[in-house]
Amino acid sequence: MIVYDKLWETLKERGISQYKLIRQYGISTGQLDRLRKNENVSTYTLNALCEILKCDLSEIATYLPDKKPEQNEN
Repeated sequence: MIVYDKLWETLKERGISQYKLIRQYGISTGQLDRLRKNENVSTYTLNALCEILKCDLSEIATYLPDKKPEQNEN
């Protein structure tokens, strides 16, 4: 699972608000909503955010392995 917790920290560090992402950079409210909910977003959006924030993908997204149910070894 990909989580975007770091995105909000990076935005704050760079002094860029969500409003500015929408109005100045054309990021849609739908994309921001999906990012808030850690849902699927396009690589186009991720690339745009990296360009806007002048950062690496690792500064906006983190991979966490999905939790799998434990299997009995019999």
